[in-house]
Amino acid sequence: MAFSPLLSIEAIRSTLATKALGQILYLHQNLPSTNREAGSLAQRGAAHGTLVVAEQQSGGYGRHGRAWFSPPGFNIYCSVIVRGKNQTFPLAQWLSWVPLVTALAVTEATQQVAAVPLSLKWPNDLLLQDRKVGGILCESIFTTADGPTVIIGIGLNVNVPSLSFPENLRPIAASLIEAASQPIDRNRLLAQLLWELEQCLDELQSHGPTRLRQAYLDRCATLGRRVKILFADDQQLLGMAETLSADGALQVRPRSHARHAQPPALIDVRAAEVIHLRE
Repeated sequence: MAFSPLLSIEAIRSTLATKALGQILYLHQNLPSTNREAGSLAQRGAAHGTLVVAEQQSGGYGRHGRAWFSPPGFNIYCSVIVRGKNQTFPLAQWLSWVPLVTALAVTEATQQVAAVPLSLKWPNDLLLQDRKVGGILCESIFTTADGPTVIIGIGLNVNVPSLSFPENLRPIAASLIEAASQPIDRNRLLAQLLWELEQCLDELQSHGPTRLRQAYLDRCATLGRRVKILFADDQQLLGMAETLSADGALQVRPRSHARHAQPPALIDVRAAEVIHLRE
């Protein structure tokens, strides 16, 4: 089993170059959920950029409340408090882009630190050769006159050996170590991740999503693929994922059985489960 250096506050700070993200840092050996801990801190007035990290989560969860495999000592489980102030574009659009640009920041960090290229499955799953290596969970805590407060949760499989995954996850889950030549320093990776995220959030706040949208499009494995969309009301949509709207919605052209009719109009998908279909 590969050696995975322990997380430490000193080691994270030794390469941390952010202005705010991670400057206030809490490192726990075990938490039920870093998102819940960060949410509690946010409710008590914790500053923008406050970071909660855990070596292990006993109750980690992802989108739709699904359990997140969180063994100790190998991966990154963290949550950061982001307070959006002085927005230059609509709040709803900012909120919709935060999880997308967070996923983009993670791909930049893994490339820089571990030379591992990842792709993105809309909206914010991180893929290594079509298997999930990480995910993002953003939860809006509250909005005041000063702006919204969002908890950005990041789960990233870094050094966990493939055989350590539960058997049911092995066909669909991956770890960065599979594509790296040696165990990855999680302290350095986390510091780089925070720097990339801060750059993305600053760009989003100052200039909107235009340039970030293009960077996301370049890394998105969902585009150009046949997909099945599962909506919360049990409705389904089959079609081709073509592009992203200005507010980050996935634009899908429904499958048409008519040979000579006009192509169906694009449908904007903002909240749904996306399944990549085999060609």
